[in-house]
Amino acid sequence: MNDYPLDSAIQKLMRRVSEQVILPRYQSLADGEVTAKAPGDVVTVADHESEAMLSDALAALEPGLAIVGEEAAHDDASVQDALGGDCWIIDPLDGTRNFAAGKPTFGIIIARASGGLCRSGWLYDCLSGRFCAARAGAGAFVNGDRVTARATGDTPPVAAISMLFMEEARREAVKAHVAPHYALVDIPYCAAEQYPRLALGVNDVSIFERTLAWDHAAGVLWLNEAGGKAARPDGSAYRVDEWARPGLIGAASPALWDDLAARLSLLD
Repeated sequence: MNDYPLDSAIQKLMRRVSEQVILPRYQSLADGEVTAKAPGDVVTVADHESEAMLSDALAALEPGLAIVGEEAAHDDASVQDALGGDCWIIDPLDGTRNFAAGKPTFGIIIARASGGLCRSGWLYDCLSGRFCAARAGAGAFVNGDRVTARATGDTPPVAAISMLFMEEARREAVKAHVAPHYALVDIPYCAAEQYPRLALGVNDVSIFERTLAWDHAAGVLWLNEAGGKAARPDGSAYRVDEWARPGLIGAASPALWDDLAARLSLLD
């Protein structure tokens, strides 16, 4: 059982924001409360209100610490300059695409980073209340219970491959030379859901092309602490201050990671 005091504080914060800001608008968004942020990307009033509430609470929890929120960074890219130092990282509503469409899954992600590396991370599923927590060197937990990553045991392994942000040539190469070796399943468009799937016997491997810090910092740490493996395709560690660098592999075990990385290396 995990008794790290900060985990309890973060869990209560995530639950409060979910119950007060996010869930009341689920399947109830009014006209004008969903706007386009970029091609194929939307933002809702719940994203903005959640980030404001989370930012205020985290600023009170650790005054003076930089806060890098997804929506703040969208408005001012220089916010991400803080990712190389000590900072909080917030995804106030992960899975906005799903939320805006009135369907699961969606959640909240918070990470605490230092020196470009995630040191603590939390993923909260708003609909189920599932709370994933990890601290560097201290293991991974779900609802307070320590977990060890497990594969599906299926042959071929189960893969959720995100091709949305791949260049066309690479997308076609992955389809032709990597995908046939796996049983492909739909991606959830929600990192707060995808990373738990990789440790809880649902998916075996995932490929991510876009690697923004608010999407991946907490999940990468959590999966690695669970005994799975998340790293760049060349094996290097994921750093939150290299958010513009493409490519990331997550897997339920180091062996599954090695096999997928080897297949991807043949494409280069």
